[in-house]
Amino acid sequence: MNQQAYESGKRAYQGGDWIGAVTLLGEARQAGELSGEVDHLRGNAYMKLGQFDAAAAAYESALGDASYGKRGALCCNRGRALLAAGRPQEAVAPLTEAASDASYATPYKAYMALGSAYEQIGDVRNAGIAYRSAAIDESNPAPSLALSNLGSCFMRLGRSVDAVEAYRTALDFTTPLESQCQIWCDLGLAYVAANRMNEAVDAFGHATADGSFQLTPEAQASYDAARKAVAAIGSRRPSETDAMLAAAGYATPIDPLDPTGASGELMPSPEDTGFFSISEADIVEQERADRKIRRKHRHTGLKVLIVVLVLLVIAVGAALFAYTQGYGWPTQQAVAEQLFQAKTDGTDIEQYLASGTSATQVQEISDSLPTGADVSVTGVDRSMNSSTVYLTTTLAGSGEVDYTIEMVRDGIGWKVSSVSPSFLSEDTSTDTTN
Repeated sequence: MNQQAYESGKRAYQGGDWIGAVTLLGEARQAGELSGEVDHLRGNAYMKLGQFDAAAAAYESALGDASYGKRGALCCNRGRALLAAGRPQEAVAPLTEAASDASYATPYKAYMALGSAYEQIGDVRNAGIAYRSAAIDESNPAPSLALSNLGSCFMRLGRSVDAVEAYRTALDFTTPLESQCQIWCDLGLAYVAANRMNEAVDAFGHATADGSFQLTPEAQASYDAARKAVAAIGSRRPSETDAMLAAAGYATPIDPLDPTGASGELMPSPEDTGFFSISEADIVEQERADRKIRRKHRHTGLKVLIVVLVLLVIAVGAALFAYTQGYGWPTQQAVAEQLFQAKTDGTDIEQYLASGTSATQVQEISDSLPTGADVSVTGVDRSMNSSTVYLTTTLAGSGEVDYTIEMVRDGIGWKVSSVSPSFLSEDTSTDTTN
């Protein structure tokens, strides 16, 4: 290998010079030489340049180097390159292989691309299966998109009731920064298809509540139809009282305090003793019934207290179990994001670092952090006393960098012990390979 060309190509790659990276990395290999790392980087650079066929060929060449490994990531990248090149039928095989690779850390990425490939070739059923697999993948930090796509597949399969549940679950998994308008709109369409018009009107109302979302002509027509249906049902439906009186044979409105209309007064006449015919025995019997009810209420209160105590014990046990499984507060994801935000804001990062971190280590960690980067957590490995957070940073004009954040337990929370940037991404959405 031409080491000088490799190093120059790697620097060009890290600097976002994709043309230079492709040229120099292509010169780094000798004729007939296999280098999975070089071809992985070349494939990523070709993807950034929009040369998807060349990217697919580079990833295929990288797969020929068995010593390099990372087969799941390379298969996923190749499948996504073929998909971007308009070759969805060819993309299915590598994406399926990537999703089944037990060593691949983020299979949801392969499942999402596989769902898109199946949709493009018209296999809606298998597309839905792929999106469901992406949604339930524990490494997926934002399953709402996969659930929304699953709902769309259900709608195309004529399973509107299943689509409703998929969209409602997608709403539960959206983050505060994500817009829910499109999901509410799709949910409204699913409700209309399921003939649940009241709920459809409510869903469309949520979609258009802030005025920033514009319904498509199809959605607007469904919204109007749902409102008309609800209005028509309301105008035809008598009140429960009217229905009861009509069933009893009363054709005109009846005063419930004077049902016979004999007294002509709002309240019955005092002379009408029929309204006060209660004996002393009835009063005694009523008092006995009231005492039984009061005793029952006291027993119910004791039962409620016991239930509360049992729930408290369960909650304490659940908290201890969560602690041993590596959960805490603030979470590992929150600490990692706050560390990068502190660097951007220019504030002290030591508050997020483990006690005993030397001044030299603090400076090294600070120097490794970018300023003004968008941070996306891609995975977390948890244990009781230590955890590892994987995240990707994006800088405008400078591409993406993956980071590995090691953390140690600090009380019920977490502190950072080391930060390791990696310039070797495992997918086409990053600038380096792991």
